[in-house]
Amino acid sequence: MMYLSRGRYFMPSNDLVQSWLLKATHDLETAKIVVSHMPDYDDVIAFHCQQAIEKALKGYLIFLDIEFKPVHDLGYLLNLTATKDGAFDIYFEEVDRISRYAVQIRYPDTIIKLTKFQIQEAIAMADLICTLVNGKIS
Repeated sequence: MMYLSRGRYFMPSNDLVQSWLLKATHDLETAKIVVSHMPDYDDVIAFHCQQAIEKALKGYLIFLDIEFKPVHDLGYLLNLTATKDGAFDIYFEEVDRISRYAVQIRYPDTIIKLTKFQIQEAIAMADLICTLVNGKIS
């Protein structure tokens, strides 16, 4: 349910957290479906992995009551999370590497070819972050 306040719509915090987590799940499941049926679409798979992590972290930041800028930088989001929960610190390098899949990989002027291992690593990391966030919020 959305509410109107000062000309802007907003959701109650718990609803907003759940909306972010649902979007994260949709991105993760999309990546898994695409890798199963169109494994050569590595740019699409990687993008959805990045988006799953981004949305899960944003949902968790809202849950922790931490404000964040509207960016796609996973390192930035992890650093904010660490101000109240350092559990994700050990994943910083892997998650930060996936951060470049947000924008770079989507446009034709920058071609980044990923290996099958990198794709599997991205899916595994997105799955892990989503699982960890859901576990902390539950």
